[in-house]
Amino acid sequence: MIARYTRPDIGAVWTDEARFGAMRDVEIAAAEALTDGPTAEELEAIRGSSFTVEAINEREKILDHDTAAFVDVLAASAGPAGRWIHYGLTSSDVVDTGLALQLKRAGEILVPQQRTLAAELAEKAREHADTLCVGRTHGVHAEPTSFGLKLGGYAMEAHRNADRLERAFAQVTAAISGAVGTFATLGPEYEERVAAKLGLKTEPISTQVVPRDRHAELLSAIALAGAGLERFATEIRHLQRTEVREVEEPFGKGQKGSSAMPHKRNPVVSERITGLARVLRGNAQAALENVALWHERDISHSSAERIILPDSTILLDQMQALALRLVRGMVVHADRMLANLEITSGALFSQRVLLALVESGLQRDEAYRIVQRLGQQAWDTNTPLRALLEQEGVDLDFDAVFDYGYYIRHVPTVLQRLEVIPSPPS
Repeated sequence: MIARYTRPDIGAVWTDEARFGAMRDVEIAAAEALTDGPTAEELEAIRGSSFTVEAINEREKILDHDTAAFVDVLAASAGPAGRWIHYGLTSSDVVDTGLALQLKRAGEILVPQQRTLAAELAEKAREHADTLCVGRTHGVHAEPTSFGLKLGGYAMEAHRNADRLERAFAQVTAAISGAVGTFATLGPEYEERVAAKLGLKTEPISTQVVPRDRHAELLSAIALAGAGLERFATEIRHLQRTEVREVEEPFGKGQKGSSAMPHKRNPVVSERITGLARVLRGNAQAALENVALWHERDISHSSAERIILPDSTILLDQMQALALRLVRGMVVHADRMLANLEITSGALFSQRVLLALVESGLQRDEAYRIVQRLGQQAWDTNTPLRALLEQEGVDLDFDAVFDYGYYIRHVPTVLQRLEVIPSPPS
């Protein structure tokens, strides 16, 4: 059994309290990293500094600058030692490094959740390795496949997205480089000391801000993860259609599918995932627009990021939770899958028949025309393709040709590749 992922509250990462709390962490680490600065007693006072969001908001009404308001409130709470708070720093040093801390904390929630999704999809794939269903291309019946193989593909995609997310969160950096990125006031070694205290990587060469291609990469990875969830959700939506009804979303006791039509059970969870994936792609576009800032810094990125970074991480968290709900509770109608395999009256065996005729000595085009004619006749008239071939006098080993097991004989071998997906931490 897979260890169940306990879902923390990602919204708590993005409250005003959390944002200023991360900035406070930066200010304390910055004071501690000063070599000729506060005394031990002053450092204790700085470590004990505090703020309230309300006090910062009141101060901002005067200053019209939230970081300056934060620094004033924090410094005042430390008493005389507050003179060392924000010493030699510029706003972006604290804001960008604090943001890196918030993103690190968001990643610690999202990556394990994505790994849990991959592991649970892999578990379901193994469970349904022998569950026969039809494979569709262009929405049309193609050849038989295994439902477990379908799920295995989604599991591997979720695994890739977990790796992508992990890399993308890891590459977001801190920067304590000063007013225009020259390190003129405190030097590069000081930045390394601060970052080490916070457990963050530093930007090799920055301007006043961390380059925004890093944040664009993160939001692109989040959008890709959302697209993977959307692909899975779209499959569930298609398979739940009344005419198909091979898989259904879980439907809770007392749940209502429609206010007007009591019989309805709609794929609403999958539809939510699909809709939210569109928002993630839009946010990724905004992040790409944020890359080209003026000179060493402007703040055109800041207002957008206050929306797209919290929203994207919170939305992905919600989408992953919805996807886990689908995986854990989906109802698989294996009997319906078998019934749907027969809809084309055996026409989906056409490639097997074609190859058998070629092996018997016919030229490929001649064999193709025979199978195309009889396959379409079988489908159009609901006459079994096998019967039409027998009437045509075709001499084949029909039991071997019309064997569903042929199509899934390699599935166990393919699903062994799921072993690269680690079990998530408990």
